[in-house]
Amino acid sequence: MKIRLKDYRIAPGEEVDLKKRKTLVTPVYHSKEHYQEVLADHVSKLSDLQQRHYADNSHAVLVIFQAMDAAGKDGAIRHVMSGINPQGCQVSSFKHPSAVEAQHDFLWRAAVKLPERGQIGIFNRSYYEDVLVVRVHPEILKAQGFPVERHKGDALWEDRFRSIRDFERHLHANGTRIVKIFLHLSKEEQRKRFLSRIDEPDKNWKLSPSDVEERKFWKDYRKAYEAAISATSSADAPWYVVPADDKENARLIVSQIVLDLLDGLKPHFPKVSAQHEAELQAIRADLIGQRE
Repeated sequence: MKIRLKDYRIAPGEEVDLKKRKTLVTPVYHSKEHYQEVLADHVSKLSDLQQRHYADNSHAVLVIFQAMDAAGKDGAIRHVMSGINPQGCQVSSFKHPSAVEAQHDFLWRAAVKLPERGQIGIFNRSYYEDVLVVRVHPEILKAQGFPVERHKGDALWEDRFRSIRDFERHLHANGTRIVKIFLHLSKEEQRKRFLSRIDEPDKNWKLSPSDVEERKFWKDYRKAYEAAISATSSADAPWYVVPADDKENARLIVSQIVLDLLDGLKPHFPKVSAQHEAELQAIRADLIGQRE
């Protein structure tokens, strides 16, 4: 089955209603073996494209993952990027800001971790946390000394959406290509995965009381995600809402998104000049002559 990415891509200006978007769809694979085959094919193609992207050194690629807890961000990153040379890829995670980070504007800590040209940057959560978790828990802003009282209603979030759009527009204009992926998990599937983390000893470390506590704010998070995705999906930095109740299916969709992004850049190995080619041939002749 062909993966139709347009089914998951959010058009600029589209009003997102996550309740109307499925968390489970007909899988693009028909067996476990077929899943492994398709994923292996995607990983192989990504590996080749990444090498060309690194050598071409003309663009940077930024892939942003956002999701509710247990949606499979870590697994998607681990499986999809398994064939990527670590030299050309960096994964950055964004958790609670440090004391130093909290003293800067909300985009600062992300800006210092942006990928260079020729690199692939993966953000496991991102600056979007500051219009998601902070919106659900505005007391975080007060704890950071942010002048919340100067903003009325939704003005703060609209300002931040504008800053994000401008930031991503600036990055695109300077050679960074961005895709943003929201792994869309159902509350029931999250419950099952939390139970699995309790029942399987080697997964106990993945679950904390705070994770379960956040489930109480599920509707608030859904509304925050809807607002953020609606306000910031653009032609140059699109959002994809990927059904995540089936982990394997989600990974195949994610890998196709990254594949299409890299392939669209048409990366190629640099052509050497005639002078350099002559130098290489001279070196070759010298090395052959050194045979013992």
